[in-house]
Amino acid sequence: MTIYHFVGIKGSGMSALAQVLHDMEYEVQGSDVEKYFFTQKALEDSQIKILPFQKENIGQDMNVIAGNAFPDTHEEIEAAVEQGLPVTRYHSFLGDFMQEFTSVAVTGAHGKTSTTGLLAHVIRGAKPTSYLIGDGTGKGEKDAEYFVFEACEYRRHFLSYHPDYAIMTNIDFDHPDYFANVDDVFQAFQEMAMQVKKGIIACGDDEHLQKIQAKVPVLFYGFAEENDFQARNVNKNPEGTTFDVFVRNEFFASFSIPGYGDHSILNALSVIALCHYEDLDTEIVQERLASFQGVKRRFSEKKIRRADSD
Repeated sequence: MTIYHFVGIKGSGMSALAQVLHDMEYEVQGSDVEKYFFTQKALEDSQIKILPFQKENIGQDMNVIAGNAFPDTHEEIEAAVEQGLPVTRYHSFLGDFMQEFTSVAVTGAHGKTSTTGLLAHVIRGAKPTSYLIGDGTGKGEKDAEYFVFEACEYRRHFLSYHPDYAIMTNIDFDHPDYFANVDDVFQAFQEMAMQVKKGIIACGDDEHLQKIQAKVPVLFYGFAEENDFQARNVNKNPEGTTFDVFVRNEFFASFSIPGYGDHSILNALSVIALCHYEDLDTEIVQERLASFQGVKRRFSEKKIRRADSD
């Protein structure tokens, strides 16, 4: 049986991908530095073997997936090449892997992780879905129809992907160590848009995304009336936020989310638009949006009881 060996398994994308393959009943192991990273808890919970780096880890019948932080001169990568084993970089492997599913890339300067988590939660209520989130969370389903994943624009890594759909949350000047300016960031997103195979769901309230061109339909979502999917009649209450969705100015349905803030509504709108385009059951989408508990590393509410209260 082929073993997937991850060089740098504690990286957030790498650990998530290792969990996906493990859940799909592939043999998985990996290596990394011995320092503790928060991503390794999920690996340990799944009993995925984590080894310290050494060339002796590499053996026959292995498919080596290499993290981008490690050069070709890394001892394990060199050992794999010497033994004639396939060595694939993380983004290339992911790009090939997703072709087996209806794939949805979630990308943007902000809101990627939250939106990916929300989309995975919602679609899983309707269809078997595997997902990979940039906070180190990954889940594989043996008979998955959909694959939802976070796609990062840094160093144009997302250009390794040709997904069926892309959700684009916003464009901003981020990663100044790599991008020259916001136009450079836009160009990267524009290149990505041309690689999408079925449709793009883009935030129409973002002035940069309004200019995005593609070979496939581009559906816009947001608060402005020009959007294909518009949120109206927003109502905040102690349980969260309720709003109506209009599709091309016609009432579609009402939705409730446990979160607050315009960004939470926009994230939900992008998910609603994707599910509408894929013709998923609206009642399931409503139920799943209302039950989403959030993702790791993001804002969360803590209820604290005062000592003098009953």
